[in-house]
Amino acid sequence: MKELVIGRNDAGQRLDKFISKAFPFMPQSMLYRAIRTKHIKLNGKRCEPSARLSEGDTVTVFLNDDVLTRKERRVADLPPVDIVYRDENVLLVNKPVGLSVHDDESGDPDTLIARVIKMLAVSGEYSPDAENSFVPALCNRIDRNTCGIVIVAKNAEALRIMNRMIAERRVKKRYLCLVHGVPEPRSATLKAFIRKDEEKKRSFVTDEPVKGALTMITKYEVLKTDGDISLLSVDLMTGRTHQIRAHMAHVGHPLVGDGKYGSNALYRKSGRRGQALCAVSVEFDFGGEGEALEYLDGKRFSVPEPDFAREIRRR
Repeated sequence: MKELVIGRNDAGQRLDKFISKAFPFMPQSMLYRAIRTKHIKLNGKRCEPSARLSEGDTVTVFLNDDVLTRKERRVADLPPVDIVYRDENVLLVNKPVGLSVHDDESGDPDTLIARVIKMLAVSGEYSPDAENSFVPALCNRIDRNTCGIVIVAKNAEALRIMNRMIAERRVKKRYLCLVHGVPEPRSATLKAFIRKDEEKKRSFVTDEPVKGALTMITKYEVLKTDGDISLLSVDLMTGRTHQIRAHMAHVGHPLVGDGKYGSNALYRKSGRRGQALCAVSVEFDFGGEGEALEYLDGKRFSVPEPDFAREIRRR
């Protein structure tokens, strides 16, 4: 038997979602059967899978220990995190090129979220043993070979608010990138439709809507040109997977070093491994709707320009 007291970071969840996170080795079929047969109770009473948990509630699970094994959250010996901003609710970090944000098929334990959890555990800002299900979480993602700002929520309330603000386009993200050629006009707002292929791990772009495609809007400005290479500032009006890489390639200006969306010839010519792309700034425009994070409204955070931008500006 296990008895779990609901804390602040667990409150507001559905009972079934909470149990799935707290006991990841429990099969879903067993979970729902246990709720139905009263082997899982909420405050000592029969409950429904959809019951919403409140702080102070008690969840009791009457099952064998082999399915109640808690997920281990070990603090590994990992490199430090480059902190851009830090408070009691959120963390902004500068991710380097070559580091994945989450676990991937490579199985490498060194990820951005692993580094963040290690840092917060060491500093005492996060205690795995004190949490039933919550783990600090990333609010946005960037590709392994993209560098720049990633937002981390340190508690469940911050995660809920930040995810909503991002979905409502109240978090403005600006990128710098190098592209082949010189886009004309030198500043524009592009619109197209993008469809993600999960099997190929690639997005496909069309000028007309097709089944399964989402609208994407990308705003760019040419900052500097050097021969057939241009430095662009890019603002995302929508947030789609691989949006900048796919959209710029679609209009004939793939990113320098992009082997997925650029041509093989241009990729080899660039001599660069990984796309020249950096998330250089975020600005919060909550407009009075940021709840516990409203103090961030109007604030802008940035990282130094990446090497590829400084190099082309010097030419």
